[in-house]
Amino acid sequence: MGLFAARGYHGVSMDDIGTAAGVTGPALYHHFAGKEAMLVAALNPVSEGLLAGGRERVAAAGGDPRVALEQLVDFHVDFALANPAVIALHLHELDRLPDEPRREIRRLQRRYVEEWVTVLTTLRSDLTDGEARVLSHAAFGLMNSTPFLGGEVDRTRRATLLRAAALRALLG
Repeated sequence: MGLFAARGYHGVSMDDIGTAAGVTGPALYHHFAGKEAMLVAALNPVSEGLLAGGRERVAAAGGDPRVALEQLVDFHVDFALANPAVIALHLHELDRLPDEPRREIRRLQRRYVEEWVTVLTTLRSDLTDGEARVLSHAAFGLMNSTPFLGGEVDRTRRATLLRAAALRALLG
């Protein structure tokens, strides 16, 4: 995943991937049909994990939408700080996938967003679903900025800043 994120889909060969994995490029064909299949195998579980993790946080909040929102933000900030290469890969390479796997990943992403929309509209009756969706995507933009952040601020402080900014964006 790191190679794709650093050099882009077209900048990485099967031999490059094999070398990074400690095998020959052709050996990878025993497990994957090609680079597209590897990219799908890297990206699909991420979207599945975000959806499952988001649902778990909402359920753990016990019906309190403020707690649910805070837990969703904490979850996503932790994910974003731990996985900047994954975020970069999603941002730059998702459209390179064949139609069906790309649609499935987008479907999972939309379902994750809808978890946020439901919590946000429950918490803020002044918002329509569409408005909550706009705010959710704006918060994702803040939280998913991690591939572009330098190391001049330590991780704990970055988490605090991203969390506060996302909550302000969502709560007004």
